[in-house]
Amino acid sequence: MRARRVAPRRVAGSTDARRRSVGVPAVAAVAVLALLVGTLTGLLLAPRFGIETAAPGEGSPSGAPVVVTPAPSTLPTATAGGASESAGAVDIVAIAAEALPSTVAIDVTLPDGTGSSGSGMVLRADGYVLTNAHVVSLASTAGSTLTVIFSDGSQSRAQIVGQTVDYDLAVLRVERTDLVPLSLGDSDALVVGQPVVAVGAPLGLQGTVTSGIVSALNRPVTAGDTGQVSFINAIQTDAAINPGNSGGPLLDATGAVIGINSAIAQASGQAATGSIGLGFAIPANQARRTAEELIAFGYATYPVVGVLLDSSYTGEGVRVATTESNGTPPLTPGGPAETAGVQPGDVILAIDGQPVTLPEELIVAIRAHAPGDVVTLTVREGGTEREVAVTLGSERSE
Repeated sequence: MRARRVAPRRVAGSTDARRRSVGVPAVAAVAVLALLVGTLTGLLLAPRFGIETAAPGEGSPSGAPVVVTPAPSTLPTATAGGASESAGAVDIVAIAAEALPSTVAIDVTLPDGTGSSGSGMVLRADGYVLTNAHVVSLASTAGSTLTVIFSDGSQSRAQIVGQTVDYDLAVLRVERTDLVPLSLGDSDALVVGQPVVAVGAPLGLQGTVTSGIVSALNRPVTAGDTGQVSFINAIQTDAAINPGNSGGPLLDATGAVIGINSAIAQASGQAATGSIGLGFAIPANQARRTAEELIAFGYATYPVVGVLLDSSYTGEGVRVATTESNGTPPLTPGGPAETAGVQPGDVILAIDGQPVTLPEELIVAIRAHAPGDVVTLTVREGGTEREVAVTLGSERSE
């Protein structure tokens, strides 16, 4: 079914008297998304990541490809084992006891006393903390302070190691070497219906634990404003998460982190006041790859396919443009799609067997991969369908 876009709503802030708006994005469902930072501007839909979308007279050039080799993983890793657990067998008390000391609150304070808040998780013992990029976006303001607050009440000033709006992830570092990290599980092993636990500081209430299930997987979620867009191939959960939960961990029945809470949904026409049982998390496998790059290089990369999509097309699938738009050709010369044999005017029906009906669905599906991965596009030219293997390129993330 074709997803429809809905009008933006606002969500209230969560910390003391600092009330600002959290804008909302589109999602491939009848809902409005709101980023979970305590008090931040939200994100709106815009196509990126090597898949440009343009109506006649519109378009933007792609950046030059960047290829990097991340340093070997130094992040604690766990094997996700919650898929076989029933909701009644989950020991939430044990999960909370393990996760709470390693879940932090994050506070950004501006010179005028306003600011924003969110959550995060300890990534490494030597001071690395993972959170959402939108949680710390105000930290670039001159005179602002960025503080990490631990479960025992201690506080440390933090520095941003690296961040990416494209993936809505940021790595911070504090001057401590005694932290206890949480382990990142295998989000690819998740199944719908398995139990999960969310930990964070919703509405500024640090140390809050809620539980639920994985209610859907591979949910295409886009969030952002123009030029500041995040695309998430999200884990959907009914665990109660609210503004301020952003950046906190979503854990499986073994206590492994299988997602980073990032957004909530609100029904169209309703005020965005908090959880209604539709929350969205960035999968742990994506968070792991991005965090490793941010630590190693200070920036992350994202995969690109190198096509310009025709936004005026309304048929089945998504169609590659037939003419250039504002200097952007239908196919990036020498890019992944052109090299694989994709042609202008081709209609992309599916990626790895997953049907796509909107440009953002294709973008999110590409985003779920890493540069260098090979994906199979089901392409129709005229009345003939064919399978095209495309090796994804790489660009530096913002």
